[in-house]
Amino acid sequence: MPTIIVHLASEEAVIGEVEDLPQKNDTLIFIKNPRRKDGKDLTYLDQNVTQVIWPIHKITLIEVVPGAQDEQIISFVRE
Repeated sequence: MPTIIVHLASEEAVIGEVEDLPQKNDTLIFIKNPRRKDGKDLTYLDQNVTQVIWPIHKITLIEVVPGAQDEQIISFVRE
């Protein structure tokens, strides 16, 4: 499950997990375990919320955070 950082227009960045990365035709993004980049709760969400749905047009940038799977990829480098 990829972890992403979502930069919302006029809001602080949100980090969370997604089942799949958004595709070019998607209009919504479903984020599980939304939180601030420092791990604290988002003040505008209820404490019991575990998933949010944002419209893509509210998002200015999505960063994909490398996970443990990505770090185990072995590649060959020619010097």
